[in-house]
Amino acid sequence: MTDQLTLENLNQQIRCVSHEIRNHLSICDMYSQIIRKNLEKSNIENQAIENALNCIQKSIQIIGSNVLDLKSLNSSSARIYDFKTIVSKGIELSKAYLNEDKNINFDSFIKNTDNIYIDENRFLACLVNIIKNGIEAIDITGNIEVYAEIKDQKGIIKISNNGKPIPKEKQEDIFTQGYTTKKNGCGLGLAICKRYLEEQNATLKLTKSSKKQTQFEITIPTYTNNQ
Repeated sequence: MTDQLTLENLNQQIRCVSHEIRNHLSICDMYSQIIRKNLEKSNIENQAIENALNCIQKSIQIIGSNVLDLKSLNSSSARIYDFKTIVSKGIELSKAYLNEDKNINFDSFIKNTDNIYIDENRFLACLVNIIKNGIEAIDITGNIEVYAEIKDQKGIIKISNNGKPIPKEKQEDIFTQGYTTKKNGCGLGLAICKRYLEEQNATLKLTKSSKKQTQFEITIPTYTNNQ
């Protein structure tokens, strides 16, 4: 009886916290739209601001999706998406993390496309997180490369950077929850990315990490192959 009451109290707290978070997310989304409308009325065109607003609104959607995880273990919302469109969107969202303090060359190439079956918010969250990690690994000057293609009925995304490499003895631990190489990191990013992708029948692996290049690879079956 005590365990049941404890579980009911926990569920009630989760509902309350989720409600409050979603309220504040709605406020953030509303003011993002207000800023965009005011810029349009003033005939102000600024790509950096536009990218930032897009990143904010997509981040709001991603957080909202995560909040639903507090209420349900089955909150995934998968649909059919175009591979090239999704990868391009993830790249554009990631560019919001570029700043003037670093001289980073960002190259991307998407060879071809097909349909994939994914939860858009979770898939984009993984893409953005991995690219962001690459940006943060570069001290001052460096390169970020994203190469994507459909090959053998699979979507393959290779994300590379030439920043600080992951030590060999630590490479097996990077997908472990709680592990981090960052001073202020919580060790959740890559572990969550791996879980989210596996839930979508995709894989995430570190293919190499040296002084020259660190590369992560995401592989996901095309929709026809996934049926």
